[in-house]
Amino acid sequence: MTEGIDHNAKAADKAALVTGASTGIGEATVRALRQEGWTVFAVARRAERLEALAAGTGAVALPADVTDDADIARLLDEVTRAGGIDTLINVAGGARGADKVADAKTEDWEWMYEVNVLGTMKLTRAFLPMLRACGEGTVLNLTSTAGLSAYEGGGGYNAAKFAQHALTEALRLEEAEHNLRVVEVAPGMVQTEEFSLNRLGDQGAAEKVYAGVDKPLTAGDVADVVRYAVTAPHHVNLDQIVIRPVAQASNFKVIRKS
Repeated sequence: MTEGIDHNAKAADKAALVTGASTGIGEATVRALRQEGWTVFAVARRAERLEALAAGTGAVALPADVTDDADIARLLDEVTRAGGIDTLINVAGGARGADKVADAKTEDWEWMYEVNVLGTMKLTRAFLPMLRACGEGTVLNLTSTAGLSAYEGGGGYNAAKFAQHALTEALRLEEAEHNLRVVEVAPGMVQTEEFSLNRLGDQGAAEKVYAGVDKPLTAGDVADVVRYAVTAPHHVNLDQIVIRPVAQASNFKVIRKS
C-alpha cells in the first residue's frame, strides 16, 4: 500500500478512450473503469450497442472505425473538445478463419492486419501528443498469447498479433522519455459472445473451442486485469501481462473434461 496517496480521490480526473467497446473485453473494460469513477469514451463501429452501453454506464459513446483515417480525426477532435484523455486502451481487433498457410485467404489476413495492427497504430499515433502533454499518459494494448507463440491454423492471427506485440514493445522504448507508460495484456482462452463466432462463422464450431474447458476466462476477468494495470501508481509499468485460465497451460495444452 502506498502511503499518502489517495488514488480514489484522483479517479474523477482520469479519462480513457477504449476501443472495441461494443462487446466482449472492450465493453467489460468500459464498465470496469466507469465503476472506478473514470470518464470513459467508448469507441466501436456499432452505434446502437454503444448507445445502450452509454445509457447503462454513463460512458460517452463515440461510434467510429479505428481503421478509418477520417473517423480517427473526428475522434481526436471530439475527445479534445471534451477535455482529453490520459489513457488509451486499444482493444479493437479480432481473428478471421483458422486456415493453414497453404490455404490462407488473402482477404482474411488483410483484415486481421488492418484491424489489429494498423488500427492500433493509427489511433495511438493520433493521440500520442495528447498523452505526452498530460505528463503521465498510458497506452494499453490488448494483444493475445497468439502473439507470443504460433500454432497450426493460426498463421494469420499469429502474424497480426506478433506484429501488434512488436509495435507495443517499440512504443515503450520510444515513449519512456515522455513518461508514457505502455502496457501489454495478452489473454489466452477467453469465452466471449462474439470472438470465436466471428472467427469461425458458425455457432457450433465456436462452442467446440471451449468444450470441456473448466472455467475459461471471461471478458470481466480480463477487464479486471486491465483496470489494475491502468489504475496502479503511474511509475509502475506492467510491461507485459499474460493471462490464461488454469485449464490452459499453454497454447498447446488445454485440459478438457469428457
